[in-house]
Amino acid sequence: MDDSTTDSTTDSTTDGTNGTHGARRSDATRTAILEAARERFASDGYERATIRAIAKDARIDPSMVMRYYGNKEGLFAAAVSYDLRLPDLASTPRGEVGRALVTHFLAMWEENEELTAMLRVGATNKGGAERMQGIFRDQLMPVARQACPDPEQAPARAGLVAAQLLGLALTRYVLRFPPTVALAREEIVAWLGPTLQRYLTAPSP
Repeated sequence: MDDSTTDSTTDSTTDGTNGTHGARRSDATRTAILEAARERFASDGYERATIRAIAKDARIDPSMVMRYYGNKEGLFAAAVSYDLRLPDLASTPRGEVGRALVTHFLAMWEENEELTAMLRVGATNKGGAERMQGIFRDQLMPVARQACPDPEQAPARAGLVAAQLLGLALTRYVLRFPPTVALAREEIVAWLGPTLQRYLTAPSP
């Protein structure tokens, strides 16, 4: 085999590996910054939180925060943006939509802390609250329109669903009320599934 070919292949492989490692480091850095930012915005509020404090919490140089997010406003926008990754309910039996939503949100709350951190930000900061409103409005509204008997009622029905889900999250994961924390996931689905189902599909009272 030609030596130049071997060297070229080796260099290409090495470059690809280094690029992969670099991308992973970049993703890890972004994740650390966003986690620190959510905690800091929740505890200090937007005005008092500083890039320097967030960088210290993330154990990185402040210049890295600026490199990825530009300024505090850009960082805040990224910290309170979230994809609820709602399941496609088109294939879900209409009578099971409520249970499917509760099951999905329980998995999201318990498998990562991002949404819980965002809830804390939303509870203490006007900008965070507006972002949370937008996330739930924009992502839950299509579900409500699809499920409810009167599309004009979709905003009210989506709001009731959001109130139920966020109330659960607040008492179970933020305030940690013992009776709510003690409930098994199956119990929560059994209790709340029919409630969300009624909000979405029952005739208007």
